Amino acid sequence: MEGGTSSVGGAESENSTKNDPAWKHNYLVNKKDPKSVTCIYCGKVTSGGIYRAKLHQIGGNRNAKACLKCPDDVKKMLREYKQSKKDAKINYDKLPEHPDFDAFHDLEDDDSELEELQKDPRGKLKRPGHVQQTKASSKKGKLKGPMDSFIFKKPETVVELRKQGRLKQLKIDEKLDKQRREVAIQYISNCFYENGIAFNVARTHSFKCAIEAIGQYGPNLKPPSYHEVRVTCLKKEVANLQNMLADHRAIWVKHGCSIMADGWTSTTGLCIVNFLVHSLAGCVFIKSVDASSYSKTGPNVLELLDEFVEYVGEANIVQVVTDNGTNFKLGGKLLEIKRPKIYWTPCGAHCIDLMLQDIGKLPLVSNTLKRAMSVTNFIYNRTGLLNLMRRYTGQRNLIRPGKTRFCTCYLTLKSIYKQKMNLRALFSKSDWNFSKWAKEIGGKQVENIMLMPTFWDNAYYILKLMGPLVKVLRLVDNEKKPAMGYLYEAMDRAKEAIIKAFNGKEENYKATFEIIDRRWEDQLHHPLHAAGHYLNPACFYDDPQVEFNNEITTGLYACIAKLVPQQNEQLEIIDELSKYTRAEGLFGINLAILTRKTKSPGTVSSHKVIYL
Repeated sequence: MEGGTSSVGGAESENSTKNDPAWKHNYLVNKKDPKSVTCIYCGKVTSGGIYRAKLHQIGGNRNAKACLKCPDDVKKMLREYKQSKKDAKINYDKLPEHPDFDAFHDLEDDDSELEELQKDPRGKLKRPGHVQQTKASSKKGKLKGPMDSFIFKKPETVVELRKQGRLKQLKIDEKLDKQRREVAIQYISNCFYENGIAFNVARTHSFKCAIEAIGQYGPNLKPPSYHEVRVTCLKKEVANLQNMLADHRAIWVKHGCSIMADGWTSTTGLCIVNFLVHSLAGCVFIKSVDASSYSKTGPNVLELLDEFVEYVGEANIVQVVTDNGTNFKLGGKLLEIKRPKIYWTPCGAHCIDLMLQDIGKLPLVSNTLKRAMSVTNFIYNRTGLLNLMRRYTGQRNLIRPGKTRFCTCYLTLKSIYKQKMNLRALFSKSDWNFSKWAKEIGGKQVENIMLMPTFWDNAYYILKLMGPLVKVLRLVDNEKKPAMGYLYEAMDRAKEAIIKAFNGKEENYKATFEIIDRRWEDQLHHPLHAAGHYLNPACFYDDPQVEFNNEITTGLYACIAKLVPQQNEQLEIIDELSKYTRAEGLFGINLAILTRKTKSPGTVSSHKVIYL
């Protein structure tokens, strides 16, 4: 019987030829239609070629109705033949044993990836959309194709794409994938538990990249040894960091940078100063210094700062930023005397926080905050009362952590005020009145505070008074964009917001404005801040009077004279300033106008306009 046709089954491909033993038990009614095959036992016509007819006679397949009249020995023979064809296909895909296999493997790119054929629970072979190879031998490892380095993305790229929801997953059996993932993450979690690894590590970018890299490698990845982690890989990472630092240093030389000295003291008196450098390339940590023995006086701080200035390069530095401690303030002033081309500026966030602390010392503010803190302390030290409070507040907490201690006090007071109705209801209901806490002395004091009208009036007064300054603190303490060019505008808007909140009644904010002005003149009133305001297009082009503001223009020209000693360069800058003020040249093109309020000052854009 002639039947040299080919038919494709649902799960695998199989050529049907005249040598297929199934033809002895089937025949073609019409030779022009090779896909219509008739069973000689039951007369059923299948439309899937000899492969589908074979499934019909073997039985047990959902894609073909079983033949009830086919003899058992025929079924067994056809089943064995089908299995032999499948085994032959698998063996064909396996890599041959080769004496030079290892040498060939070593020539491939170490970063290329190896994939292997996946097998689903139904025993059907399937291949994902990209090129894959099967495992050759447990001794020989796996062969990596030369195109893998072009097909596979870096783990960092994959993690970022997954975060953005743009990663296309391979189409594999979801149930099997879920089971395999559960097993894998259990092993990973056990590693965390057994070695005391902080759970927050699972949220880090480097951990996600490590998991992605392991997945791209595939099975049989040999884990790093103690020596590799401690020596080999550590040396490579140090080299990578040095290369990154070299890139940063190139930006320091080209555009300048700021040094930040962040000092803190532990409860045991240990004083640590962290040194960082900020530039257009970003912020990079350089080193920490134990300054416990010599950070108490200005000259010693000068020695500390001067050593780091020498490391970065005086010509590359625009400013040195420290906190407002007396020793750092004196050390910064001495540094300006020794190196007249460098500015020392106090930390803006620390200055705003000092303003808030001074305002917090006003009698009305101090007493109200103390009452608010006594309420939270009483509630949070009693688990039962805390749970009761959360029932009334809809599971919302009263304590809100902030950037600084005083910011935390403000945010907590704001949270308490938002829950005014719920808290007053709590301390008026039987849940409280018949509780053991209501009988305590502290409980009675808390109840009086919560039911005291003057407490809520004073809390509202404080929120109106300090809210605008907390917004400024958040602005200067953010890491997304530099606040230098926005500080003048932010402080002006904060004062305007306070005036508006009290309808211009000066007696309500006079003492606060005196504190703000004193701190501003002593610490934040700086030529660099003035220059930043002038060169910030978002502020400059919205307020035509900026160009004629004597305080701001004086600060701008003082910066030019100090930071650019060459007169010919100063003249070029003045010429560029005239174009900037009139929005001429590149400053007047449509793209520059559109990005005045969206681009951060100091950003190098595609049209090479640098405002600061």
